[in-house]
Amino acid sequence: MRVLYHLWLSPFCRKVRIVLHEKRIEFDLRAEQVWERREAFLALNPAGEVPVLVEPDGTALCGSDAICECVDEITPEPPLIGPHPFLRAEVRRLVGWFDQKFNREVTENLVGEKMTKRFLGLGEPDSGAIRAGHANVHTHLDYIGFLMRHRKWLAGDYFSLADIAAAAHLSTVDYLGDVPWEDHPEAKDWYARVKSRPSFRPLLADHIPGAPPPRHYADLDF
Repeated sequence: MRVLYHLWLSPFCRKVRIVLHEKRIEFDLRAEQVWERREAFLALNPAGEVPVLVEPDGTALCGSDAICECVDEITPEPPLIGPHPFLRAEVRRLVGWFDQKFNREVTENLVGEKMTKRFLGLGEPDSGAIRAGHANVHTHLDYIGFLMRHRKWLAGDYFSLADIAAAAHLSTVDYLGDVPWEDHPEAKDWYARVKSRPSFRPLLADHIPGAPPPRHYADLDF
């Protein structure tokens, strides 16, 4: 059985979880308190970061991009990166958009300030960062709306790793109730379609002790 070392509100770990479920690959989840710097975990990934996927033979795959690309190669159905170079390039561009730009401008400012600081005891949230996250999320939801006016899914006509990366980040922000869905109906419709996929449902069952999600979080119809 594969083992995925993860953190509950890490969008990068959530991205891997969705990919594994899309591929119908069975795995065990193991929450890793990375700040403890366990020697056994550092032996798997010297960077001390999640996600880490350990294969049945003990091979450790580290980092969400490396894991997702490897899984897509060894289990090609359903394809999540694309059948030809131009489509793969667009998928990777959008994955980078959400894993880098969205993460920096939204996820870190909201989830990082409101949740990560709280659980690590790093002090009070930065109100300026939170305001920036609330402002920035509108730009990204507008961009998703723009893409949805021209495409069936974010990267084109098929569900891909681009949709998974975007939804993984938004799901962490939505866990806090900080996504202004009503202001962005096209993005909301897209997210509802992702949210309804069987691969996404395990994420909707996540409940962090002492920090429950809003009522709409697991509601497929919002």
